[in-house]
Amino acid sequence: LDFWAPETVSLVTVGHRADFRAEYEVVYDIQALLEKSGMPYEIMIGNVQEAVHTQRDSNIRAVHSYVKYNDLDTINAWSANIAAQNSGLVSRSQLGTSYEGRPIYLLKVGKSGSNKKAVVLDCGFHAREWISVAFCQWFVKEAVEKYGSDTQLTNLLNNLDFYVVPVLNVDGYAYTWSTNRMWRKTRSVNSGTTCIGTDPNRNFNAGWCTVGASSRACDDTYCGSSPESERETKALANFIRNNLSSIKGYLTIHSYSQMLLFPYSYSYAVAKDHTELNTVAKNAVSQLTSLYKTKYTYGAGGTTIYLAAGGSDDWAYDAGVKYSFTFELRDTGRYGFLLPESQIQATSQETILAVRSIATHILNNA
Repeated sequence: LDFWAPETVSLVTVGHRADFRAEYEVVYDIQALLEKSGMPYEIMIGNVQEAVHTQRDSNIRAVHSYVKYNDLDTINAWSANIAAQNSGLVSRSQLGTSYEGRPIYLLKVGKSGSNKKAVVLDCGFHAREWISVAFCQWFVKEAVEKYGSDTQLTNLLNNLDFYVVPVLNVDGYAYTWSTNRMWRKTRSVNSGTTCIGTDPNRNFNAGWCTVGASSRACDDTYCGSSPESERETKALANFIRNNLSSIKGYLTIHSYSQMLLFPYSYSYAVAKDHTELNTVAKNAVSQLTSLYKTKYTYGAGGTTIYLAAGGSDDWAYDAGVKYSFTFELRDTGRYGFLLPESQIQATSQETILAVRSIATHILNNA
């Protein structure tokens, strides 16, 4: 079974729902077992292959679009283009190089100024979470289009720098387009096994490989051979370490389950800034919900969703980035990782309200 939520069978708990995908050959056996057990169940997606096809509402993919899912080449061309056309507000550099040799790009969004505080925003940690990748593009679009006319956004861009990583797990994302739509991990080779890849969000030195992570290379939550064993996670961690004096916020965008989480996820320990982070999350969720009434849950990761070690948010927090949050975007399981393109705009619009709320708090309090 391919567990979607939670991410592995070991995290399934009594009283909580679990979403999983089953191969066609075993569907009827599983249904029979569920019927026999008396457990309530619901078929959310009857045919995943069909949903993969219909997820892209149109097959016209020649040009970049903010309301469609774009492949990696299209996104890379877009990031070069938007930086070239908006040089006063956006610049592009290379964060690092992936295992397979692809560039990992970084967009710096904000008016140039001295001693500016910064917020890191990354998307595409997990390859199959396409709505995450779509959101980072939308965020940059909004900054470019509304700078100068939107008072709040203009103030944020004048006084903060946003470092945006449109796709962190570039190899995995490319693989979801070419080969396996449901791929999650990186594409690095693991010695001693034919199983490929590491879960980049179990690969940070934050309770590394203790809970909610697997030491088996074949598992989707494989923690890697050591912390930061992956070139992608190492590149991100190095960037944050090298810029710790200015980076005050870290927002990592995932899907799905409509949650806003903050440290800790690797233990039930209460973060020293718990009360403030909880208030920031509450206000951000309130802003998000105000637009389309989308319901979000918020709180510390370990108690709100489940224990999971090696996450980038916990690592960033322990490294000194106080305002560290993980977004889990739409939905709650109806489409799961196959959120239709028709929801990109609404999802991005509501999420930006939450990001603005957090960024405003950082600007005024960090």
